[in-house]
Formats: sequence, structure tokens, C-alpha cells
Amino acid sequence: MRSWSPVQHYKHHPQHLMAHAVALKSSCTPPGSPQCHLRQIPTRTRSSCRKLFGPPIASRTPEENRWRSLGVSPKELNLALTVVTGQTFRWRSTGNSQFTGVVGSHLISLRQSSEEVSFLVHSRDEDASVEEELRDYLNLGTLLEDLYAEFTLADVRFAAVAPYLTGARLLRQNPVECVFQFICSSNNHISRISGMVDFLARQGPFLGTVEGIDFHAFPSLEQLSSLTETQLRDAGFGYRAKFIVGTVEALLSKEGGGEDWLLSLRKLPLDDVVKSLCTFPGVGPKVAACIALFSMDQHHAIPVDTHVWQIAVRYFVPELADRSLTLKVHQEVQEAFVKRFGKYAGWAHTVLFIAELSSVQNLLPKHLRSPKQQTGKTKRKAKALLSEDASIENEEKVESKWEVKGLTVAEAIVRTERKSLLKRKGKALFPSD
Repeated sequence: MRSWSPVQHYKHHPQHLMAHAVALKSSCTPPGSPQCHLRQIPTRTRSSCRKLFGPPIASRTPEENRWRSLGVSPKELNLALTVVTGQTFRWRSTGNSQFTGVVGSHLISLRQSSEEVSFLVHSRDEDASVEEELRDYLNLGTLLEDLYAEFTLADVRFAAVAPYLTGARLLRQNPVECVFQFICSSNNHISRISGMVDFLARQGPFLGTVEGIDFHAFPSLEQLSSLTETQLRDAGFGYRAKFIVGTVEALLSKEGGGEDWLLSLRKLPLDDVVKSLCTFPGVGPKVAACIALFSMDQHHAIPVDTHVWQIAVRYFVPELADRSLTLKVHQEVQEAFVKRFGKYAGWAHTVLFIAELSSVQNLLPKHLRSPKQQTGKTKRKAKALLSEDASIENEEKVESKWEVKGLTVAEAIVRTERKSLLKRKGKALFPSD
């Protein structure tokens, strides 16, 4: 086979030399000239673009631009008076007038402005049902301004505090989540309740982190069933540990599933709902009323605690001041609220309850703030409130007292020994004459 050099090749095949010269000229011709013949760029698919350039531009939209309005005025929804005043313990402050929490399986932030409330879903694959779920959770189907107008005409106290507490709305929570939150709330304070609820929530799917705070979807009953009483006690639940375990077992035994059974209670009269809920360990009349009011559409349920009892005696039924709060008196307080405010008495109760909170007192003028000191009679009556834990053994009651004070028996012993040591040192430094 003959081997030719390029020069010899073009000498014997001049047509090839002409073709190469034309190709070279076309490649060097400035863009826009008539002789320019650009090579066609192949069309890329969406998947090939994603490999080259990362996620589509739409999914990389800055988070600030993904906030959407709920179309709700502050008169219809005041976040600070709704999501962090004791109805739920799942929302956290994550910015100026901003709160973050979980609705179903969605991690959501809510932001209050002087004109509206907007929301942000932190998931990238947001679906169309999220806003509908959020509106249902916030009970936006009920017009709050209309209720405030009715309550203002019905009661002098409500009329006095309402202008300073507009937008305090009732939530419509998932019943499973609500049940376990309020079992944790028994004889407890908000910061500790929140810690317990967070511990339970961590058994559910992780949804994300906002401002350094981790959020989880609330676990299913099956997921909660993996927790033992020992684990819960080690986590600081105390005697409530066996209530959590017992209620999980009771709900799992319900025909058709515990969550569906709880949802079915929404269709029953309030008395039947309370009786059904009180069959669970750790659930008494007050806790049952909270669950009914905040998750089961029982708008006239009245959870009677110290604050509510004082409100009733002070403004509605002063004749109850000399009586102990038995089940019968508990019912009379419930009836007094319903008689005054009607079928949405629970909503009015919530506003009056919020007006008693120390964290809200600065929103009220001084003449409307709650008395700082109680009378001896009121203190005695407060101590006589119906116990939610009547079935607890004596040693558990003692344990709960230590827990409320934030002490353990070991810490108490250390304190006693420290005091004794200081006393001995004092005597050594300043011996008596």
C-alpha cells in the first residue's frame, strides 16, 4: 500500500485541497457574514440540562420569594395569640413576628404583618393541598370578627379586653397529636410540656431545620408504640410515662384504628366525647375538654383550670366561690360559659383565658390586668381544683411535686448537705461567745 505525505495527497487530488480550504474559511469567518455556516447545536433534554446545570431554576427560587398570602387580616388571625398560648406546644418563634411549626407532614412558617398573614412551605416539592390543610388547621372557615361582635354584646369583661386581644383564634388540630400533648400538660408548665412533646415528635419523620430548630411530623400510633415506659421516664416524663404507653395501647386496640376512632368523636355530643376520652389513662375532665375544644369541633367545651375557675367566679357565678370544684361544679362552670356566650363559648373562653396569662398582661391597660395577689379564699379554692390524677399512687404524687419544682431527690439531698456544710463553716468562723 502506497504511503503519501499530505503534500503529495493534495497534488494528486486537488479537489480535496479545495474542499478543505472552504471548510477552513467558513470556520474562521466572523459571525454574521454571509459565508458563515455554524454547526447546529443538538437540543438538550431536561435531564441532560439538569446534569450540566443543577436543579431547574424554579426549584432554586429564593426562599423569600416563596412566601404566599393567606388573605387573612390580623383581626382574623393573630399568630402570637393563637399558636403559642397553650392550645398547642408545637410552634416555635423563628424570626420577627414569625413562627414555624408542623401541619400534617408539612413544615410551615407563618409571618404576621400589619396587614396580613403569609406562609412559607419549606418543602421543595410542595403540593396543591398544603394551603387547604393549613386553612383547615387554622379554622379559617369561622369568621372571628363576627364572634367577637357577639361576645362583646354578651359580656362586659370580654368587651373590655377584646380590643387588645383581637385575632385569638382556635386551632383545629389532629386529635392524635392533641391527645398526647395534653396528657403531657397535666400538672405541668409550658417549657417542660414543650420538651416532652418534642421528645414524642422526634419519633416521627424528620422534616427539616429552621433557625437551628429541628422539626418532625408527629409520629403515628405505631411509631409511638416503640417507646417504653422506662424510656419515657428516663426522658423526664415521670408518672406520665405510663399514661402515654397506656393510651397508645388503648388507641391501637380500637377497631378500625385509633386515629379514625378519635376523628369519629367529632360527630358526637360533647358529653359523650368527654366520657370517651376519660377512659384513657391520664385523661380527666379538664384534659378531655382541651382535646375536645382544640381538635374535635366541640366549640362550646370549657377546660376548667385555675385561671378559668377564677374567671367564672369573678365574672359569671360568684356564688360558686364558697364551694369546692367537684365534678358537679365543673359542669356548672361549663354551663355558665355556654349560657353567657352560646354554642361558641369555647372561643370566648380562650380569649378570656389568654387575658389572664402573665405573658399577655403588658398588652392590657393596667386597670384590666389580672390581680397580682390572690385572696386567701381564692388560694384555698384553687388548691381544691378537681385533680386530673386521682388514680395516681401517693408516691407518684410526691414525684410529680419534685418534678414541678424542677428538682430530683438527689438534688434535694445535695442541697441539704451543702446547707449543713455552710452552717458548720459559719460556726467555725463566728463561734458564739
